[in-house]
Parts: sequence; structure tokens; C-alpha cells
Amino acid sequence: MNEYLAYIQQWWRPVVEIAILTIAIYYILIFVRGTRGWPVVIGFVVMLGLSFVSDLLKLEVLALFLQTFFAASAFAALVIFQPELRRMLAELGNLPLFNTAREQRENIEVIIQSMERMSEVRIGAIIAIQQTIQLQDVVESGIIVDCEATPEMLETIFFPNNAIHDGGVIMIGDRIAFAACIFPLTQRQDLAKSLGTRHRAAIGLTEETDAVVVIVSEETGGMSYAYKGHLVRNVTAEELRAFLTSVFVRRSKRSVRFREWIRSKLQSRAREPQPAMPTTPLGEPHGNK
Repeated sequence: MNEYLAYIQQWWRPVVEIAILTIAIYYILIFVRGTRGWPVVIGFVVMLGLSFVSDLLKLEVLALFLQTFFAASAFAALVIFQPELRRMLAELGNLPLFNTAREQRENIEVIIQSMERMSEVRIGAIIAIQQTIQLQDVVESGIIVDCEATPEMLETIFFPNNAIHDGGVIMIGDRIAFAACIFPLTQRQDLAKSLGTRHRAAIGLTEETDAVVVIVSEETGGMSYAYKGHLVRNVTAEELRAFLTSVFVRRSKRSVRFREWIRSKLQSRAREPQPAMPTTPLGEPHGNK
């Protein structure tokens, strides 16, 4: 029995480490897949395969070259995967968009109504909803609007022949912050050739930030949304509402429950009886001489 326990104590740490690394690598690959950094990941895998072959066949020159390559690749990875790393860190510390679930639902309804109106008359539109990453750092140009978001205002901005209709809108909370913004286009090569500029810009922005982007196609009037580098096309108003609710409202509820749990712990700690100050035989506290 003692030998069995010693065997477990000897091997449980390596097993846990391997399991953690396996899970971490799996989720990193899932996170990066479909982004601009995915071909680079494939290239690294190929180089790892060459390194294994060179060690197996004792190819010293190739092994030396690969060692030099991997030594320099640590810094290169920070540059190449900068958008993905920033989005990954933003996911770890993501904050809700609005203050309360009621305000979130109200802003979601404003977006839904705007999308439905513009979809009916085939007015092209692209709206980015900012979360934790400042979108001004990745967009080009843009005109400051800073007004309350309403269906009428959004429809007016995207109305054809309007001076600021060509470009995207950035929403922060319940306000329209910027209009006529030029979003970065995705560099992915696996997309359909028929995909328009608005949809490519939506994917490109969500590859570099944690924003949610909703789109109305000018050609078909179809509604779409992009998030984390993935595009979902031709959705209904109910599907769009369910997606926005899952991103903002439910996340806010989890955050509220966590804050309430912390508050309850602090309150219970404050209600705990404090230890009495030791007294002298005369009943006076120590220190009062």
C-alpha cells in the first residue's frame, strides 16, 4: 500500500502538468484557428516536425539552423500574434457592455429595430459595438458623433447619399460614438469570393478586437453578425437578438452574481463579533493606566 501511494505521489504532478498543457494548447489552437495567424501556426508545426526528423537522423546542420530559428521565433510570435494575444487577454478580463441587464436589453432592441428597418429597404450598414478594447486604435478616420443611439439616428447615418453613410459606426454603451469609420479588412484566403467589403471589414475588426459587429447587406438586405473572427450570415431578427443577449446580458448576470457573492462575504465578515479587549482585574482595558 505504501509503495502504491509513493508511486502516485511521484507521478501525479507530471500527469497534471501534461493535462493542463494539453488543454491550454488545444484551446489556443481553437482560438487562433481561422485567424490571420493560423497559417503561421501551421508553419511552426512543420518546423517542429523538421526538428524531430533532424534529431532522429542526426542532421547536425539542420538541427543547428532550427535551434537558431526557434530562439528567434519567441519575439517574432509576439509581433505576428499581437492581435490574437490582445483579444485573448481581453477575453480573460472581459467586462459587460452596459450597467444593468435592463439597459443591455434596451440597447439590444435599438440595434435590432435599426437592423430590421434597414434590412427591409436594403440600406447597407455596419455597426461595431465596443467592449473592452478601444476601437479607435484599430480603425481609420472616423467622425465624432457622440449622440444617443436610436433607430432613426442609425438609419439616417446609413441612408444612401448621406455624407457619412460610407463607413462603419462605433457604438459605446447606448451612444453612437463615431461614424464613417474604415475598419481593417481581413486577410483570410478561405472566404468566398462573393463576400463583400462590409463583411470582410466586420471579420477583420473582430479578429483584432473583442467587438461585436452587425451588418446589413446592401445587395440582399440580409442581416449578419461577426464575433471573434467568425461571421454568421443571413440571420433572422430573433437569432440576432438571441446572440446579442448571450454575449452581453448573460455575461452581465454572471458578473453581477459574482459581485453579489463578494459583497455578501464582506458583509458577513463585518458582522462577525470582534474579540474583546483584555482587561485588568479592575475591569479597565490594558493601556489605561
